[in-house]
Amino acid sequence: MTILCVPYHLDEYLPRFRFRLPERVGTVEADLPDADRWTRMAALHGAVADRVAAHVRAGRVPKVLSGDCMVALGTTAGVQRAGVDPAVVWFDAHGDVQTMQTSASGYEGGIPLRVLAGYRPDPATDRLGLRDIDEERLLLVDGRDLDPPEVEYLRGSAVRRSTVAGIEPTVLPEGPLLLHVDLDVIDASEAPGLLFPTPGGPRTDEVLTAVRTVLETGRVTALSVGCTWAPDEELDADGGVRDRLLTALLEASA
Repeated sequence: MTILCVPYHLDEYLPRFRFRLPERVGTVEADLPDADRWTRMAALHGAVADRVAAHVRAGRVPKVLSGDCMVALGTTAGVQRAGVDPAVVWFDAHGDVQTMQTSASGYEGGIPLRVLAGYRPDPATDRLGLRDIDEERLLLVDGRDLDPPEVEYLRGSAVRRSTVAGIEPTVLPEGPLLLHVDLDVIDASEAPGLLFPTPGGPRTDEVLTAVRTVLETGRVTALSVGCTWAPDEELDADGGVRDRLLTALLEASA
């Protein structure tokens, strides 16, 4: 198993982003420039893309653990650099299809799925070399907490939608897959300490079953996991829930 830990939230290094996992974990850290946030994130995502590309070229399926969903841009770019053109299956409580113009909060972490579809929030993002993915090859799973601009975009776009319970091989995009799982897709009562807890979600076992369905296609080229806990959460603040949750997810992908 190839596990890469990226201990960052946006461009902020997270010294407490550590997990007790049964497998050996590699770490991706970058010497980020003294520059604006977009330039710093581009440098970080480029470092992730390099590591991911090397693993994919070697025939391995990298599992990338990060503190936000933006790192999935680097993971996707890495798969593309390795010569693979992936569709995307995106598990998330949120839509992640904002733009910086539509976002009421201005939070950069709310845009990555939209970026995969071709939105470019800043010239620095072009440095990643990310190739656009056609909307019909993007599948948003759950997305129960959407802002009005996201509802409007999804209504008029070709981005596909599914519930967690509705995941089966026939609803998945064709071809190789980039699988992304933001852990806040799980109901907040079963995943304490999340940065953006969202009630009314599926249970952990339901998410794991759906993830296995995607993985059992044999078409997943990389797994991206958004470990979106509050940055100041201590490792044991939740009684070990996060370790058990990640271990179960990674075992499902073994």
